[in-house]
Amino acid sequence: MDIPPLADILATARVVALPLTTRFRGVDVREAVLFEGPRGWTEFSPFVEYEDAEASTWLAAAIEYGWDAVPAPHRDAVPVNATVPAVAAADVPAVLALFDGCRTAKVKVAERGQSLADDVERVRAVRREMGPEGRVRVDANGGWNVDEAERALHALSEFDLEYAEQPCATIDELADLRERLADWDIPIAADESVRKAADPLAVARAGAADLLVIKAQPLGGIRRALEIVAEAGLPAVVSSALDTSIGLSMGVALAAALPRLDYDCGLGTASLLAADVTAAPLRPRGGVLPLERPAADAALLDAHRAAPEREQWWLERLRRCHALLP
Repeated sequence: MDIPPLADILATARVVALPLTTRFRGVDVREAVLFEGPRGWTEFSPFVEYEDAEASTWLAAAIEYGWDAVPAPHRDAVPVNATVPAVAAADVPAVLALFDGCRTAKVKVAERGQSLADDVERVRAVRREMGPEGRVRVDANGGWNVDEAERALHALSEFDLEYAEQPCATIDELADLRERLADWDIPIAADESVRKAADPLAVARAGAADLLVIKAQPLGGIRRALEIVAEAGLPAVVSSALDTSIGLSMGVALAAALPRLDYDCGLGTASLLAADVTAAPLRPRGGVLPLERPAADAALLDAHRAAPEREQWWLERLRRCHALLP
């Protein structure tokens, strides 16, 4: 991939701040940089706490999507899951109502400041809303140690979990937990152990996961993500990082290009945004997202333009990350 000059990126770069419908990952507003390449609009939106070396991988993905052709698809629509933040159990029905027709729900657990009892009641509420035919998975974002994870997943097993995503932080912990859960039929999915690892294939080689959660931006682009899945030899779930609809379309293109797609994908998160950058946001309809590439709407870019100091912060970050690209 050829890296375009910084000036070509900055020429169309716009920084936006989008409010959320509910607090997620500790934030109420999602910020992102959008810019337009020869292939269309693209997105650079690493979380603000990430260092430049990690964030530059997200920029490489954004450039690839804006400047290079996407791989040929195997499907023209992608099934997606609902995402339930660490809300009170009473708020679960309202959250699920945002995700039209989704047959699967991913539930955030292990939230700092909350208890296992909070997690159990939240997952119970999701199972009640989804019914016995619905699929329920949990995501701890590495928030438990092995003993905590074993205890929590035993407590949650009554809700017939599809899998547990990143229950522990390290590969060794995941391998230990997977062995402890051998008789419990709770598959382990690796997310941070793939996208934040120096070697994204290490978790597969260690036999520490049953499936991989992959995200286009953190892995450096669609093609690199496809390579990782092929080399790992494990089923994959494509997910998002609370992107705008522009970034989500990158994820949909990745999911569409996978030869196998055994699980509903975590790409329905535009439903958690109270605003977006396109007039036709990529929100689930009948539980799926179409394979399409939305364009940013000029009026919405203006309406949700970030404050001047935040705009400067992001553009300076973009410049630093661009300098790190090969």
